[in-house]
Amino acid sequence: MARSANRGLEVFANPAPRRNYVIRHVAPEFTSLCPVTGQPDFGTVEIEYVPDRRCVELKSLKLYLQAFRDQGIFYEAVTNRILDELVAVLEPREMTVTTRWRPRGGMHSVVTARYKKRGAARR
Repeated sequence: MARSANRGLEVFANPAPRRNYVIRHVAPEFTSLCPVTGQPDFGTVEIEYVPDRRCVELKSLKLYLQAFRDQGIFYEAVTNRILDELVAVLEPREMTVTTRWRPRGGMHSVVTARYKKRGAARR
């Protein structure tokens, strides 16, 4: 298993690199801090990707996501940051990160960010 220089994420070789298949990880207990109020934000992070050469190891992904617990960051920023950092480590064919936030002030938010490698075949 290879360790990434990017926030401790560990990767392993894709066992089926010739096939397009979808991996979906769901973290239902994601927490970060509102940068305006300092209050905790609670949500679910869904990571769905079509791997190329590498897959992410789950324990390292869990620890990576837990590192946001004490960071003041807007919903839109955290969603895009997770996408950017995972794409940098995994170089997937496709990836979508969706964050679903628990209601606050009578509203809830859903933020989705997508990546597709140039020339990647459609599934």
